[in-house]
Amino acid sequence: MNIMLMFSSLTKKVLMALAGLFLVTFLCVHLGINLMLLKDDGGLMFTEAATFMGTNSLIKVFEIVLFAGFLLHIIYGVLVSFQNRAARPIAYACSNSSETSFFSKYMFHTGIIVFIFLFLHFIDFYFIKIGLVAPPPGIAAHDFYSRTLLLFSSPWYSLLYVVSFVFLGIHLNHAIQSAFQTLGWNHSKYTDAVKFIGSAYSVFIALGFSLVPIYLYLLK
Repeated sequence: MNIMLMFSSLTKKVLMALAGLFLVTFLCVHLGINLMLLKDDGGLMFTEAATFMGTNSLIKVFEIVLFAGFLLHIIYGVLVSFQNRAARPIAYACSNSSETSFFSKYMFHTGIIVFIFLFLHFIDFYFIKIGLVAPPPGIAAHDFYSRTLLLFSSPWYSLLYVVSFVFLGIHLNHAIQSAFQTLGWNHSKYTDAVKFIGSAYSVFIALGFSLVPIYLYLLK
């Protein structure tokens, strides 16, 4: 932690941006597996994918990298946010009302909400898999399909899941654009394209993940 604190503000932002973009790519993989729940095969395809992700040696190594990415992004996100607040203790008298500034203003808040949901999500799935939390009665630790059906049978959990991914979409909308700017990949020729792709991707992720609980709870 002391080494992390020694990095400059710019270095922290670059590391946070790189970790964030890495997590953005993982979301596509996670969403692809989740959408298998929509197939009417009794969870066969989803279970095969989940089993592969949980037993493949290469995936297990990637899992460690993924957790490191989460921690890196969260720690530097908090550090950069506090440094920005300390550098500007008094809010500007006139705030920019543009869409970008709105998403930027609430990046820390949406990040906290996503982190809380992520921790709960780990308790519901990953912590059960590794034995830190006992599975529900009648459900095996590695039976993610039955566990998912049980969770999404609750209207409150389904609503929490959807709301959490709405906040994640809001977080991503600015985060992707900010990461490109931090890494120096922004250019006047394609800035608008980056903004459009970032916004489209954030909507796609939020809707894609939200579709699963809505389908399982309301339609199945």
